[in-house]
Amino acid sequence: MAITGNGSLATLLLLFMIPAALHKGAAQYPVQSQNLVTDNVEVVEGDVAVISCRVKNNDDSVIQLLNPNRQTIYFRDVRPLKDARFQLVNFSDNELRVSLSNVSLSDEGRYVCQLYTDPPQEAYADITVLIPPGNPIIESREGQVIEGNETEMTCTAMGSKPAATIRWMKGDKELQGISKVEETYDHMFTVTSQLRFIVTKEDDGVPVVCIVDHPAVKDFQALTYLVVHYKPEVKIIVEFPDGLPREGQNMELSCQAKGKPHPQQINWVKVDDDLPSHALITGPDLYIENLNKTYNGTYRCFAANSVGESYDDYILYVYDTTPSAEPAAHDSRAGEGAPRAVDHAVIGGVVAVVVFAMLCLLIILGRYFARHKGTYFTHEAKGADDAADADTAIINAEGGHNNSDEKKEYYI
Repeated sequence: MAITGNGSLATLLLLFMIPAALHKGAAQYPVQSQNLVTDNVEVVEGDVAVISCRVKNNDDSVIQLLNPNRQTIYFRDVRPLKDARFQLVNFSDNELRVSLSNVSLSDEGRYVCQLYTDPPQEAYADITVLIPPGNPIIESREGQVIEGNETEMTCTAMGSKPAATIRWMKGDKELQGISKVEETYDHMFTVTSQLRFIVTKEDDGVPVVCIVDHPAVKDFQALTYLVVHYKPEVKIIVEFPDGLPREGQNMELSCQAKGKPHPQQINWVKVDDDLPSHALITGPDLYIENLNKTYNGTYRCFAANSVGESYDDYILYVYDTTPSAEPAAHDSRAGEGAPRAVDHAVIGGVVAVVVFAMLCLLIILGRYFARHKGTYFTHEAKGADDAADADTAIINAEGGHNNSDEKKEYYI
């Protein structure tokens, strides 16, 4: 439609008057069947929103678009509203499509598609303006934390619409925080999430991520790294000799200690005794020349930092130069077993005691059997001494009728 000449003013007045009359009629006659459709729109502040008024069945009716104040934006393909941000995208008998650029929060509301039928029809397109939050900010209660203690962090996402949600990740594990939502005077929302957890030394250097979820933004997050202080971890390493320590050899032990902060002090001692007089300590290393068995014992390395102190032990056992009596394998680390020497004198003494006990037992048994064997023969010949003649003695000895009831035999 073209508006020219003197009729332009009248035409414009007609365009502004018709929607109000149609709206009044729509309120009086409820719509039974809807031939007009549209869609709700979500748009990020500053972007472009597109409103589409569509007719299902073309009946040559006129389509127009109204703003939330029911001012006519477009009547057919004519824009009476003096807002250049609205532009015609498409106009046909079946559709009126209009774009709104540089959307602001004030543009939010319900837009009306009207179709001139009897009665008039209306469809509503709600424009929701999304406002992303500002950059999330992570704050920690302390810059560094000691292992075993609790740390507290907060993440804040300010000035969003609608309110954002906040998630936490520590490394590859999700943690649960406590969130609080506050609405500002301009109907924006600020979200604060608080996270608490106990740290270990394994958490040192692990990233903690605050992830902000909002329909207006993607992959919105803030990151910080944990700084955990922990007492030293100590381990004694045998630099040489490679095998079992023998008399006359030299030995070097190295004390390896790591912690945060780095250990400032490393000391060597011999448990329950003094270090050998010619032992040499150079930094973390202990050097002993010309080993002998008087050096046997437990050597301990201490390491300390501002968090605490730790130690490791090495049990030294010096072997003879001859390898015949030594075990096949040996580990002198504390807590993993100490070397055990075989005392041949003790073994010989045990064997001698066993042999002596066996000899004594044989003697006792021999005498016992000998005593009972004599008793047997005595009982067999009992009564022979009192016999008047040889025949009577034989009868008495062989168990005659007179003594048959008293005859006894003993066996062992």
